[in-house]
Amino acid sequence: MKTELIFATNNIHKIDEIKPLLPIGINIISLDQLLFFEDIPETGNTLKENALQKARFIYNKFERNCFADDTGLEIDALSGRPGVYSARYAGEHCSFVDNVNKVLEEMKYENNRKARFRTVIALIYNDIEYFFEGVVEGEILLDYAGVVGFGYDPIFKPVNQLYSFAEMPLVEKNKISHRSIAAQKLVDFLK
Repeated sequence: MKTELIFATNNIHKIDEIKPLLPIGINIISLDQLLFFEDIPETGNTLKENALQKARFIYNKFERNCFADDTGLEIDALSGRPGVYSARYAGEHCSFVDNVNKVLEEMKYENNRKARFRTVIALIYNDIEYFFEGVVEGEILLDYAGVVGFGYDPIFKPVNQLYSFAEMPLVEKNKISHRSIAAQKLVDFLK
C-alpha cells in the first residue's frame, strides 16, 4: 500500500534528510511539487506549536495528509536559546551563517558548552493530529567544523562522536540525528 504525505516545508535540506529515512511505499510530496512557494506562518512559542501550525496550514490548503517539523538548538548556557527561534536567531531574513556567528559570539567566554537539538514532527493523518519528537545531546564547538549539512551543523558535535554534524556524511548523520529519531517514530507509526 502506498502512502503519500506532503512535507510542509520549503527547506530542501530537510527534505533531503527525511526522504532516505522513509521505506518504500511512503512517498513524500514537497511543496515545490505542488507549486507552493509561500511562507508558512510560524508564530508559536514552542516547537510543537510551530510544527502543528505549519501542518494545519498545509492540510487546510490542500486537504491531504501532511506533516511538518520544527527544530531548535537549545544551549544550556544561553537558557535554552536559540530554541524555537533557531531559524531566525540573528533576526528576520538572516542566513544560517548569521545565526551561527551570533551563537559563537554569545558562547565566546562560556565553559558550559552543553546543548541539544530537538525536533518535533506534527502529522495530520485522516484529520487526526499526532506528534513525534527526537532529541540528540551534544556540545557547541568553539568554531566552525565541516561544510556539509546546514544550519548549526558546523558548530554542533553530538555526544560520543568525534565530528560535528557538518563533518559527517548525510548517511552517518541520519543514523543519530534529532530529525531522524523523530522521523523513525513517524515511520513506525505509519507502518
